[in-house]
Amino acid sequence: MPPPLAALAETRRARLAERWTPDQQQRWEAAWASYSQPAQLDHMLACSPFVADLLQRDPEPMLALLASGELQRSLAIGEAEQQLAGILQHGDAELLPELRRFRARHMLRIVWRDFCRLAPTLETTRDTSLLAEASIRCALSHCEAELAPRFGRPLGRHSGEVQELVVLAMGKLGARELNVSSDIDLIFTYPEAGETDGDKSISNEQYFTKLGQALIRALDAVTAEGFVFRVDMRLRPYGDSGGLVHNFSALEDYYQEQGRDWERYALIKARAVTGCADRVAELERMLRPFVYRRYVDFGVIDSLRGMKQMISSEVRRRGLESDVKLGHGGIREVEFIAQCFQLIRGGRDLGLQQRELLPVLAECAELGCLPQSAVDELRAAYLFLRDSEHAIQGYRDQQSQALPTEPGHQAAMARVMGFADWPGYLERIDAHRQRVAAHFRDLIAEPGESQEEETDDLPLWGEDLSAESLQALGYRDPQESVAPLLALRDSKRVLALQVQGRERLEEFMPQLLRACAEAEDPDLALARVLPLVTAVLRRSAYLALLLENPAALDELVMLCAASPWIAQLMAEHPVLLDELLDRASLYTAPDKALLQDELRQQVARLPLDDLEAQMEALRYFKASHTLRVAASELTGRLPLMKVSDKLTWLAEVILEQVLAVAWHNLTAKYGEPSREGGGSGFAVFGYGKLGGIELSYSSDLDLVFIYDSGARGVTAGPRSIDNSVFYTRLGQRMIHILETRMSLGQLYEVDMRLRPSGDSGMLVASTAGFAGYQRDSAWTWEHQALVRARLVAGDESVGEAVYGVREEILRRDRDAVDLAREVVQMRRRMREHLLPSAAAAKGEFHLKQGVGGIVDIEFMVQYAVLAWSRRVPALTQWSDNIRILETLGREGLFEQGECEALTEAYLAYRSAAHQLALQQQADIVPAVDYGEHRAAVTGKWEQLFASCEGDAAGQG
Repeated sequence: MPPPLAALAETRRARLAERWTPDQQQRWEAAWASYSQPAQLDHMLACSPFVADLLQRDPEPMLALLASGELQRSLAIGEAEQQLAGILQHGDAELLPELRRFRARHMLRIVWRDFCRLAPTLETTRDTSLLAEASIRCALSHCEAELAPRFGRPLGRHSGEVQELVVLAMGKLGARELNVSSDIDLIFTYPEAGETDGDKSISNEQYFTKLGQALIRALDAVTAEGFVFRVDMRLRPYGDSGGLVHNFSALEDYYQEQGRDWERYALIKARAVTGCADRVAELERMLRPFVYRRYVDFGVIDSLRGMKQMISSEVRRRGLESDVKLGHGGIREVEFIAQCFQLIRGGRDLGLQQRELLPVLAECAELGCLPQSAVDELRAAYLFLRDSEHAIQGYRDQQSQALPTEPGHQAAMARVMGFADWPGYLERIDAHRQRVAAHFRDLIAEPGESQEEETDDLPLWGEDLSAESLQALGYRDPQESVAPLLALRDSKRVLALQVQGRERLEEFMPQLLRACAEAEDPDLALARVLPLVTAVLRRSAYLALLLENPAALDELVMLCAASPWIAQLMAEHPVLLDELLDRASLYTAPDKALLQDELRQQVARLPLDDLEAQMEALRYFKASHTLRVAASELTGRLPLMKVSDKLTWLAEVILEQVLAVAWHNLTAKYGEPSREGGGSGFAVFGYGKLGGIELSYSSDLDLVFIYDSGARGVTAGPRSIDNSVFYTRLGQRMIHILETRMSLGQLYEVDMRLRPSGDSGMLVASTAGFAGYQRDSAWTWEHQALVRARLVAGDESVGEAVYGVREEILRRDRDAVDLAREVVQMRRRMREHLLPSAAAAKGEFHLKQGVGGIVDIEFMVQYAVLAWSRRVPALTQWSDNIRILETLGREGLFEQGECEALTEAYLAYRSAAHQLALQQQADIVPAVDYGEHRAAVTGKWEQLFASCEGDAAGQG
């Protein structure tokens, strides 16, 4: 210890001896003799006059702490409150003195543990917060006991239930991040208006106002023994000019009608510290939509930018550069960075809906809002600054965050912070603050100036908008393009906009027109983006998103210009604009493992029994990843085979979660089905494009549900039902989740016609029923469909049983001629029903149903599997056409050249179909463009089926 501090410690130790009685001195020496770290006493006497004064006045609290061992351990949550409640239970206990003595004892403990580094930073903030919570709850209970005999119980006007005061802790107390000499920000509320039931009846508002005032006095009043916590009520509705308490309904009305963005910011950390769990949950449900918008809320950025400017201005105006909280690079700037992302993204990214700062910063890194390196710097700076704040405040128990100027305090603070001298400490804190300030500066910077200076003077919106302006930008058909712009400008929807929405539109439209002018076809790009603008007029936060992120606007224009399908997707679901913010993510479609991991993270914080929330999350997940696949395909980053893989994996991951949600929902009601072995006993098989790993953007899902359980089994829950009924309802629930239309549309259309007996059969088949049907009743076309059957979700043991049946059926000994005849007849019927009759006459080729098209290849592959699997079992291994064709070539069943030609044709057809889907066009192309591929397909078809064709094929 430096000599000045050592001398100070010696002087203060002498004062202790002067003030104490001989008995106290004797007990002190005995207690201290057994303490494991005696040097801590001199350290504390030198570094905290607050602790020295407490010990001089009364050694008893410290003796009690030493005797109980509380000085050397953390307190459990609730332990301090239990102690205080026990003290106040004594009949002669006076509330105000006892509260203050209790606070003094625990602040002695908290500061001691902090200054001696017995407690990490977050324990200090937690214990101070728990002390405040204990003081609030115990004081409130005491005040209620005094009011009840005078006025009776407050009852709800409609419910008749007893009402209670719910104390909302705001700011650092709400997050349990209180500093050692902090005030506490509170809001008082209660559930329901009404009156008390006593002889002297008063309204609930009057009652709770009196109760709130009594609570504030108990905590805030300064007496001879000090205070407990300074109470600040200015964050309540209407501030100092508003009522002290509001019921839930009044609170909700205020925030819905008059709530401002800074109040949303403040409520992020709000936490009820009194009230029963049901009422607290009701209040949280009420406040959450105000704090967290359901979409990514870039509309709040202007307000946040204003708050940021006010922070910077306040530092300059008040000369707060030496303030570790309010100065540049201080605690407030770290908090602001985290809470900005919470307001902007917290409505969708539920991991941001947390009160504690450090977990929010970690989530920002996880979500890509901030680089991990930035989060590491902010975390380290935050902890160092909070320790510094405690070193300042624990010196004299004063609410200050200013770095000390007095040499003695500087020396004490440097020692507490672990530095040899004050300059060494200053060097470290300046480095931390510079890093924080840099991140703060980079946050929500002002939007860039227009990059098209030469067109800045063009009238691109408003009364002077004209075709000439568009022509000057490079539009090819300005007269055609200006018409919808003028219609939009003069529409009732625009005229009815509120001031903020109109201002955003006026700022956005010139930027949009300039962005579209950079497209290859500006008029087409504008025509495709305008429906999105119309769709979001009343939700102008989306326009703010694009204004704040010019690169996202450029991506939007490029993608919409390239694909009307994407343009329609964005117009119908503007929430997907958020996907344009991260270009790397937009053009990276994850593999299945990453998809599973991402979906797991997105739904992890959603209760499985919150069906609506699960369904919304799944729909966003599907829409966003479908957009990523489409964007990647349009820009050439994904070849066809990968596109189908990605879309198929996406469907599988979604089906797994849909099954998990449906299973949880059903078992919560009925219990699990009783069956031997583990697993759910339920399997989802994909047929068609899903089974063949060939999904496209608008594919429906061909599904078959199969279960395996005892014939007489029942579920194990109190509302027991037959297993077969349970599994049927499980399938129905899955279809409900998949097909229900919500704000983000459906997940998928589901086709169940390939199940045993089709539409007339049971929705869910047992393994025995499935096997019996396939063996005894299935048509040849159903065995063809079985070629593409594949387990996509559910119990693998059930899947293995079904695969066994599939293997058995596909490897049957069949008469090749009879099989060929049935395949050709089915193909003929399909073409008659599904092929547009005029296509061939116009020189057009239907990619799927036309002669030499996709279905012809599929039928030849299916024929080959059914005809030859008995002697070549490898043909049953795969469900996709490409790998079956590879097997046919490898086994010598088709010529290698034929397999390669069929594969090339198949891939060319599907690639064209994908591109046509993105252009919202039918699967019809000029026949001349695909003559070589068609010839290869028809040549092989004739080779296989010439003997049974007759006058078979129609034209296509």
